[in-house]
Amino acid sequence: MQPWGTSLALAAALFLGSVVLKLCSPGRSGAIELMQELRARQRDLSLYSAAGSREAVPVRLGCADLASLSGTGYVGSGFSKVVWKGRLADGRGVALKRVHREGSDMRRCLLLYGDPEGCQRLATYKLLKEVTLLKGLQHPGIIQLYGECHDNSLDPGRRVTALLELGSPLEMIQLLQTPWEERFKVCLSLVRLLHYLAHSPLGSVALLDFQPRQFVVVDGDLKVTDMDDASTEELTCRGDADCVLDFPIKSFGLTCAAAGRCEGINEKRNLYNAYRYFFTYLLPHTAPPALKPFLHDIMNATGDLRYGINETLEAFERVLYLYKSGLYLPKRSPHLKEYLILKGYRLQDAQDYKCWPSYNHLGCVLSIHNADEAAVICSSHPQCQSFIITQHRTWTGRHFATFRSSFTDLIPDGNSTVYIRKSSALRNR
Repeated sequence: MQPWGTSLALAAALFLGSVVLKLCSPGRSGAIELMQELRARQRDLSLYSAAGSREAVPVRLGCADLASLSGTGYVGSGFSKVVWKGRLADGRGVALKRVHREGSDMRRCLLLYGDPEGCQRLATYKLLKEVTLLKGLQHPGIIQLYGECHDNSLDPGRRVTALLELGSPLEMIQLLQTPWEERFKVCLSLVRLLHYLAHSPLGSVALLDFQPRQFVVVDGDLKVTDMDDASTEELTCRGDADCVLDFPIKSFGLTCAAAGRCEGINEKRNLYNAYRYFFTYLLPHTAPPALKPFLHDIMNATGDLRYGINETLEAFERVLYLYKSGLYLPKRSPHLKEYLILKGYRLQDAQDYKCWPSYNHLGCVLSIHNADEAAVICSSHPQCQSFIITQHRTWTGRHFATFRSSFTDLIPDGNSTVYIRKSSALRNR
């Protein structure tokens, strides 16, 4: 049995190459140029297939599974692909990627070459490339490929379908309103992904179309979902003057390595894009004050590209350790002495005063390392008269605490503890 990389390369050669004979007929405007572009993309795809063949994980779903899909619906579209969603026979949600026949890539091709069939095959290259990369790159931060279907008996827009893990679009405006811990999780997940891409089995991978819209959220985890513009090519050079990494408001000079490639250019491109699209908005705001110096160091070092991805990941992991361990907090707070402690109780659920950012928009729910930290928070809120700590935890293992402006309506609950300000309890006797 052939390795998947070999078989896919062969399939691509047949799929893309089958148009060559038709293109060679006389009188076709732009036929030679289109044929050259098809051949170049075929060679490109073959290289990715060969490079990733040893790392690939066999996919499980195929054309037969498409026939049993239910609840299909439109998700969105881009320049080259359209995404649908459906539900498999076992109940799992799945995303379906196909060539976008009305997309700008197709329109551009038709304008240049005037050949619908050739342009369809040219557009299919991006989808085949994405399938190839998803087979060769395995990481929790990369969307999972469930399977693929190649069926030339279908209409052109449906002949190649990638079946993928289904996620929700990353909504930056909503993310900005979430607690810092959740925003830090997104940034940490991104850094771990970029570390993997810098050292991937295919070489250093650059995400050339690096935008928040290229990412989705699956069960609370950030994943890149659009890989067709990823590249392992690194800029060739004769000297350092050839190695300039340009962004809209900033440029960086890199080193031309002995091999004639700009050293680390893919890694640096990814890292600066992470800084300008994610870190700038998500990382420093409403962070615990004691952690802000560490976060500002990360911001400055990535914004100037003084850090590489290894140093950046190390810095993020240190912040995570400090946050999870509570080492950033004062050794002992005197505030907890101001509270009565009622173990085995909670307060009846009710809408109460709000704080920002909260895990619950109808009240004030924050994550805390321990009761001492919760007492400090409650004492800093003029409205707060009590707080409840439950056994529910965040992804870092921290407890949730609900802060309340009253302490009436106590309910027995063996998994909760109520803390009441002594001054408030005395006033209400």
